[in-house]
Order: sequence, then structure tokens, then C-alpha cells
Amino acid sequence: MKALVYTAPRALAWRQEPEPSPRPGEARVAVEAVGICGSDLHGWLGHDARRVPPLILGHEACGRILDGPRAGRRVVLNPLVVCGRCAACVSGRTNLCPGRQLIGMARPGAFAERISLPEHNLLDVPEGLSSAHAALTEPCGTAVHALGLADRALREPSAGRALVLGAGSVGLLTALLLAARGWPEVVLSELIPARRASAATQPGLRVLDPAAEAPGGAAFDLVVDAVGATATRTTACEAVRPGGVIVHIGLAEDRGGLDMRRLTLAEVALLGCYTYSHQDLEVALAALASGELGDLAWVEERPLADGARAFEDLLAGRLPAAKVVLRP
Repeated sequence: MKALVYTAPRALAWRQEPEPSPRPGEARVAVEAVGICGSDLHGWLGHDARRVPPLILGHEACGRILDGPRAGRRVVLNPLVVCGRCAACVSGRTNLCPGRQLIGMARPGAFAERISLPEHNLLDVPEGLSSAHAALTEPCGTAVHALGLADRALREPSAGRALVLGAGSVGLLTALLLAARGWPEVVLSELIPARRASAATQPGLRVLDPAAEAPGGAAFDLVVDAVGATATRTTACEAVRPGGVIVHIGLAEDRGGLDMRRLTLAEVALLGCYTYSHQDLEVALAALASGELGDLAWVEERPLADGARAFEDLLAGRLPAAKVVLRP
């Protein structure tokens, strides 16, 4: 089969790779659409020691089952393969399984014509939802998980002002979910002009340029950092109100930007957010299929064979799309 392979920092090769060999309980899936995640970009730049070349990246995918009792079904991939037996798995927090394996990191990813995964990791796609839009389930699952964490920490969920930092797919989907859930004010902050202009077309959001306009100090009940850089953590600490909540999703930089004195004195809850549970993905898939998150026209599709150019365009900030989806 053909696959897009990460071979060295800033190097991707479109080449022949061995066919996947399903393990017991797994099924092969013909990939129809796979999104480029910010973590894929991070790994391609050589900034993630967990992604060791040569490696097939990609974990936001939709495809069609090739064999077994569900052959022919169109499915979304839950890319987290977990043990199912540990305390985290038994309690439903499968994202914290100590033995978890993410495709595109510990296992071959979905930037390929075919992939194999456990059958229980495959979610049926509702009729009417395109494969490119179904591939948004993984980033949308992260947004669903983030807002679940926030709801448990907030005294008055859905009752105030929310700020989302970063208008990539996770940030934009988080903002759209907040608006759909009735938050009266949702502000989305994004540095890249083309991406900011695209986000501004979405109803229910106020989009701002952080280089030109501060979101406001100590004003937001909820701040979601979908970037995870020193600058965005600084903004989050300044923008959250006393007693508010910061949910930290992004992994752009490991350290810097936290004002622990202010977070302590203002009794702010700071929550880390990592991926999702299987149930979060089910909620996300239903939300995408229902239309409550809009027409999803901000997705750009490109051939998987041209994926290397898409990575370069994303790095240069040339694309307005919050998500680039590659089609094998």
C-alpha cells in the first residue's frame, strides 16, 4: 500500500509500505479521510520525542471496514488503543490508561491507504455525514472532553463568558460547542489572519486578533487554551475571573506563562485535558452529524499524496482552514 511516512524532521515520503497485519480482534480499514493534527505538525518538525521516524503519522480518520462481520461499514477511528482492564479503563477514563497506544505514535497511523485497529475502536458513521467531516470526530472529541471537565469544575456551567485561545480545529470546535450549548458570549482568539477570517464567518462567535486586542482582564468564567504556548498561558492567567476555570489542551510548549500567584490568590481551577473517552467520541460524532456545529465548510481537502506540501503550507500560515483533511 502507499503511505505518507515521516522519515526525518520536516521530511515526509509518499512511498510503498507493508500492508497492515491485523491482530486478533482487529479489522482492516480502508482510509477515506484523515486530518492533520497540530501534534502531527509538532512531530514532523522533530519536536516530539515520542514520534520516532520512520513513522506513519495521522490519527484523525474515517474509513471503511474491509473484513469481518462489519465489512463495508463506514467508521470513525478511535485512535487510542487501551488495555480495557486497568483502574482507569474500568472507571471510564480510558484516556489515562497507562498502557495506551496512540496510532501515529506508538502504532502506525492513518496517513496510509489502509490501517488495522481493534473492532471496538471503530464507530459507525451516521448516514449523511461526509467522510471528511466525520474525520473531525477526534478533535471534536477533545473539545467535548474539555467542556466536560469544565462543567464539573464550574459552579454555574453555561452561565457566563468564555474565551478560547487558538482557532485550529480543537479551538474552533470548542468555541462552536460552547455557542451551541448556550453560552451567551464566546470569544475566539487567533493570531493567523487567514484562519481568523475563516473563524469569523461562524455564527455565535466574536473573533479577535491577540496582537491588536486584549480579550480583557479577569473577565472570563472559562478560558480554554487550545494552543499551549507561553504567550497563551499568560493570556489565560490574565483573562480568567476569580473563581473561574482554565482548561489547558494545547502542547505547543512545555513550560512558561503560568502566573501561579494569581491563580492561587484568585482560586482559579487549572485543568489539564488529554484526548477523550470513547463516550466523548460518540457525543462528538452525534454533534457533527446533527448540524449543531454548522456546515463545517472550514475544512480543506487535499490528496494524501500531496500531504508534504500541506504540512509546509500549515507551518507557513498560508491556509485559512482550521483543518486540512487528506484523502488517500
